Amino acid sequence: MLLINCPLCGPRAQAEFNFERPVETIIGVDVPTAELVERLYTRTNARGPSAELWRHARGCRAWLRIERHTVTHVIASVAVWEPQS
Repeated sequence: MLLINCPLCGPRAQAEFNFERPVETIIGVDVPTAELVERLYTRTNARGPSAELWRHARGCRAWLRIERHTVTHVIASVAVWEPQS
């Protein structure tokens, strides 16, 4: 079981959270089409550290940026996600 330490609620089971996507796939409206295609469809699915967007759906409902290793599932950091303007 993966334990996620929500900054607002404290440690909670992974079952309370929904994985949304890797942070790198969040794209602004002004991104050129070629870069959009590259970042969404031809990116590598590398093993190792990954910045991800999760939602505490069965808790405080906050969006969280989680730094997680994709092989070991060790979580390096969890922070409330602040979208870029």
